[in-house]
Amino acid sequence: MDGIEFKPVSDEKKSSNTALIAMSGGVDSSVAAALTLKKGYNCVGCTMRLYENDMVGLDLLGTCCSIEDTKDARAVCDKLGIEYNIYHYEAEFKDKVIEPFVCSYEKGETPNPCIRCNRYLKFDSLYKRALEYGCDYIVTGHYARIEEKDGHFYLKKAKDLNKDQSYVLYDLSEEQLAHTLFPLGEFTKPEVREIAEEYGFVTSHKSESQDICFVPDGDYAGMIKRYRNKEYPHGDFVDKDGKVLGEHDGIINYTIGQRRGLGIPADRRLYVTKLDVENNKVILADNIDLFKRELIIRDFHWITGTEPTDEFRCQAKIRYKHKEQPASVIPLGDGKAKVIFDEPQRAITAGQSAVLYDGDVVLGGGIIDSIIDGKE
Repeated sequence: MDGIEFKPVSDEKKSSNTALIAMSGGVDSSVAAALTLKKGYNCVGCTMRLYENDMVGLDLLGTCCSIEDTKDARAVCDKLGIEYNIYHYEAEFKDKVIEPFVCSYEKGETPNPCIRCNRYLKFDSLYKRALEYGCDYIVTGHYARIEEKDGHFYLKKAKDLNKDQSYVLYDLSEEQLAHTLFPLGEFTKPEVREIAEEYGFVTSHKSESQDICFVPDGDYAGMIKRYRNKEYPHGDFVDKDGKVLGEHDGIINYTIGQRRGLGIPADRRLYVTKLDVENNKVILADNIDLFKRELIIRDFHWITGTEPTDEFRCQAKIRYKHKEQPASVIPLGDGKAKVIFDEPQRAITAGQSAVLYDGDVVLGGGIIDSIIDGKE
């Protein structure tokens, strides 16, 4: 793809186009709405109501669904003079995001629910709502870019690489990209806050949430216990030779690469290197044991829709904050592929996604299904 000259989708649009703005009540979606309106689109703001507190055992609603956030989103729409609506997606969110999140932890995985929310809620349910509403586009405050070449639409990294969110958007299709706008893709976070201040938005100095919306306190295990209304059995910490080192508090409390909170006396630092769900064991080993080169992904998604059949080279990243690394990808059929990194990568974790890049263009990716052991 080197040498392709792209044209931003959002340029030179006619004012007749209507855009449905997904508004969380934060600064990013507020500015996305303002920029879209400034481009000449007819805009409609909306907030997606995703869950109620009793669904996840919270005393207060999380960041995406709080009364304060909906008030802020409405205030921004009022200031811009655009319509505002609240849409209810609690049932879909529970079925498509929360339940798979809990099941994934119970299987010894560490999922990224934001990817599923984007796939099934923002760019599926909301996308369908936009079409029913007569809108041409949906708009979100994600930091990413959509660009076009010869009738094809490509997902690219944002200008602000510190805020780039292309990783959590890899599951989108070309059709979805063709009807989506990411106005913040060309801006840095400080620039976005400056724009919000210029508009006098109530969200201009609002802090960002660092946690999953339905786990605002960051206690994933606690949320799962409340959701399932059960405790998970304790088991053994063992070393890689099977020697018992102590007792763990339940599989759901641990993830690959974890060092803190183990409570195991040792003469060196130990890390979680594997979760044996079948035998309810957590394997601990040295940091060097966390480095692997090969993994298998499932639910392989190729943005252009036509998956490659031959081995190809690209860069791949294995978690949101991971820097993508050179790798070879071998399609295996049935929605699976093998990713082989040139160099071993630390703490490859089942349930996360391996996202494939060609420079700053997102090719696609899949969920990490398994990690292949082997001598490096």
